[in-house]
Amino acid sequence: MKVVYAKQPFPDEWTSAVFLAGPTPRSEEVQSWRPEAIRLLEAANYDGVVMVPEVEDGEWKSGPDAYMEQVEWERKGLDLCDVVLFWVPRDMATMPGLTTNVEAGLYASSGKCVLGAPDWAKSIRYLEHALGAEKHTTLKATVGATVDRIDTLRGAVKVWDKDALVPGQDGDYSRAVRTGGERAVPLHIWTLKSFQDWYRNMVAAGNRLDDAKLLWHFKMPKAKTVFSWVLWVNVWVEKEQRSKSNEYVFARTDISTVVLWHRPYQGGHHPEFSELLDTEVVLVREFRSPARTPDAMVHELPGGSSLKPGKDPLQVASEEVHEETGLIVAASRFVALGSRQLAATLSSHHSHLFAAELTKGEMAQAKALAEAETVAGVEEDSERTYTEVSTLRQMLDDKFVDWSTLGMVAQALLRGE
Repeated sequence: MKVVYAKQPFPDEWTSAVFLAGPTPRSEEVQSWRPEAIRLLEAANYDGVVMVPEVEDGEWKSGPDAYMEQVEWERKGLDLCDVVLFWVPRDMATMPGLTTNVEAGLYASSGKCVLGAPDWAKSIRYLEHALGAEKHTTLKATVGATVDRIDTLRGAVKVWDKDALVPGQDGDYSRAVRTGGERAVPLHIWTLKSFQDWYRNMVAAGNRLDDAKLLWHFKMPKAKTVFSWVLWVNVWVEKEQRSKSNEYVFARTDISTVVLWHRPYQGGHHPEFSELLDTEVVLVREFRSPARTPDAMVHELPGGSSLKPGKDPLQVASEEVHEETGLIVAASRFVALGSRQLAATLSSHHSHLFAAELTKGEMAQAKALAEAETVAGVEEDSERTYTEVSTLRQMLDDKFVDWSTLGMVAQALLRGE
């Protein structure tokens, strides 16, 4: 275990890091709780970094420069750490912890906080509400919850070799040791497949992550897993010999998407251009808040993602077709068309694309569902979908379908032609 005290440099690498946040004694007569927290962490066999916002020798320097150095060190440590351990033995006379309130507000939505406070601590209720966390009533329990969280996250870590990476290679595992700018990616983001799939390609291209800051993340309440996140990054672009630091990475779990199509013409020959334009495709109409279409709805291909890590994209595709349209199409009929980004300047996530040619009867069933305005989707997820049938010609003319959807339809319909 490596203990780093206030204003000391942070290590260049680590597997995990904990920041001990909470009230600091204002006089020598009041004993600090942090030495006991360090002892408990050591007793729990914690082997990462511990950040202690107190000077090692107990000699605090005074003056505005010294104060700002302390503030900057604390903010950097809070940004870098994997868990912020808040122990708040608040006594308004000896340890009011006013700065602790500010830190809790700044990092309440980070997903990194563990809260503890003795039963006698004053004015703790709002901290419980802000942090949205269970309050532990002993320092030992708070330390235990911290170590358990880190052990759970580190249990998902496997080792990969930077020198063995291939551009475009998928992967759902990460290196155990984070160095340099990697330290700024907290463990609950670092261990995600959505992060590692982005980062592995960056590393394989020769680039380097020099700094990062988690700006936002969204955890699915039902699954209690991180679904999407936003990370500001400073990337050294090796091929251009420059740093790029004015962008962020948005990511979410990858999706599976299906093009269900039918051509009215009788087969036996390569389709003419007009026949391609008359190809019928099953779409899904749904209200999604970002929609910027004339009817404020999205018109997309059936598809979605799974909350279960590692689920086969083909199985996800088959289930999504049934959920969003009501149609039952055997997964064995799906043709895999590869995986690509959908909006590379906005999001790093991929779509696994599949296609299936429907029979005349199946397309008639889809049209009947569309005519009846049959509602599908998963109501408990606030998903309400309606089946539509559109030709490629209509999609090009009506401007209700986005460019990514048109590109996937083109890939499916032009494949092998």
